[in-house]
Amino acid sequence: MQIGCLVLRDFRNYRSLSYRPSARLNVLSGRNAQGKTNLLEGLGVLLTGRSFRTSRLGELPSWETAASTLSGELIHTEGTRSVRRTIQRLEDGTWQSAGDVCPWARVIVFGWQDLGILNGPPAARRNFIDGFAARLYAGHLPALLRYRQILARRNRLLQTSDAESRLAPWDEQLAAIGMELIDRRRRAVAALSTELARVYPALAGTRRKVQVAYRTSLGEATEPAALLAALERRRAEELRRRLTLAGPHRDDLAIELDGADVRAFGSRGEQRLLALALRLAEVLPVTEAAGTPPVLLLDDALSELDAVVGANVLHEIQSAEQVFLTSPEPLAVNGAARWIVDAGEVAAA
Repeated sequence: MQIGCLVLRDFRNYRSLSYRPSARLNVLSGRNAQGKTNLLEGLGVLLTGRSFRTSRLGELPSWETAASTLSGELIHTEGTRSVRRTIQRLEDGTWQSAGDVCPWARVIVFGWQDLGILNGPPAARRNFIDGFAARLYAGHLPALLRYRQILARRNRLLQTSDAESRLAPWDEQLAAIGMELIDRRRRAVAALSTELARVYPALAGTRRKVQVAYRTSLGEATEPAALLAALERRRAEELRRRLTLAGPHRDDLAIELDGADVRAFGSRGEQRLLALALRLAEVLPVTEAAGTPPVLLLDDALSELDAVVGANVLHEIQSAEQVFLTSPEPLAVNGAARWIVDAGEVAAA
């Protein structure tokens, strides 16, 4: 899959933009605060309808505008499809997003925030693996949203004086959907781990062993009965703390490099490279699941990497299909289309 063209109207600092990228590697260079990341964001919104930077729709239209539009053409093996999305402010002051749905469109984004996968709280790693699982399995995101709704209602129930007598139906729902999530997360981690074992050494240029494992208090259990039993064991503590203490919302991802926990012992350079490797390791599993390669949006991916590692990264991403790579400095990359981003305009270098 490729983006054939992108047209932005009143999106971030782009008042009007018509952009036809290369079908392969696109290098976007320019000074800070000129619109490089905004352009990547626009590409992502076109494909998925969501921003990778914010959940607040009102931040996306240009300053003092009530609406923005994004349109473009997506090229697939079966032909070309036109896509259009609008973000507008309603009369009550809320913001609404509407547009075409493209079920086979996939995008993988890397940015500075991905360092949180390595040095952030468990929630950052759960969000990472849930995002990956959602790109592999169509039912994962709806199930995740349903689980969060049930969890919120169960937590509210735990705030009441008669909670213990009313928990049973919520326990059953939580256990059933919770084990679905855990099963898909485990499968996603297995696929990621296999590809990561190839990608990370290729980027680092050294033979280093990297391992990723899903960590849950349920061990290897696969049936909802195991989660039900865990909830029962924690019942007294839950009633005291008024909080659900067992389930996939408490799980984590263990990431080790040569047997050491990268979260605690990895240098910033190792963490940044590993975060990038995690994103690039998604490409093959997502391609196989969706039947078409994802578009890669890599924001300043070469920052803080030495020249040799940077060259390895460029070699790896050139084997992908369509890639957008930003850089504050011009990059001379064989076979790449080079673009200059300046004050909300994009021109060929």
